[in-house]
Amino acid sequence: MPKSPNGHRERHGLAFFRGFLRQPEVVGSVIPSSRFLERRIVDACELANARLVVELGPGTGGTTRALLGAMRDDARLLAIDIAPDFVDVLDTNDDPRLIAHCGSAVDLAAILARHALPAPDAVVSGIPFSTMPQETGEAVINGVWAALAPGGRFVAYQFRDRVAEIARPILGAPRRRFEPRNVPPMRVYSWRKTGSAAHAA
Repeated sequence: MPKSPNGHRERHGLAFFRGFLRQPEVVGSVIPSSRFLERRIVDACELANARLVVELGPGTGGTTRALLGAMRDDARLLAIDIAPDFVDVLDTNDDPRLIAHCGSAVDLAAILARHALPAPDAVVSGIPFSTMPQETGEAVINGVWAALAPGGRFVAYQFRDRVAEIARPILGAPRRRFEPRNVPPMRVYSWRKTGSAAHAA
C-alpha cells in the first residue's frame, strides 16, 4: 500500500520537533519548511544547469526533496547536517544523487574534498545564523563563497536577518524575498558569485 504524503510529512515533522528540543540553537524552527517556502528556495537557486548543489542544515529533508525534484538527473546534492539523527533520516532517501554527510558547515571545503566533489553551483543554507557566534557565521559565509563556482548562488532562508548583517561586508547586499506562508514566516536571501569579485546579484 503506498505511503501517504501527509503521513510522510507528519513523521518527519515529529523528528524535526524532537531535534529542535534537543538542539534549539542548531535547528532554526520547531517544524519543517512549508511547500511554499521550498518552492521559493528552489526558484532562488536557479538549478536548471547546476551540476552540484550543497545544502547546509537540511534537517529531515523536506527542502532536500524539493531540491532533488528540481535538479538535473546527472546532478549531485551534498546535504550536510551537524545532527546525526537528521543524517540518519536523510539516509532513508534512496535517490542516488544524494550524499548525506554528518559534519559542520564550517568544514565545507574539507567535506567537498573528502567526497571528491567539484565547486558547487549553488549552496543553500537553513542553519540559523542568528544563534551562532559572529566568528562562526563569518567562517561559514567565507567558506561558502570560497567554495562556490563562478556564477554560483548562495541562498539562505532565515527567520531573522542576521545572515544579511554578517554577510554584507563580505558579499554585499543580497536579493531579498519573503515567504509568509510558512511557520514562522521566512526571509530568503540570495547572492550570486561573479567571476572574480564577491558582489551581490
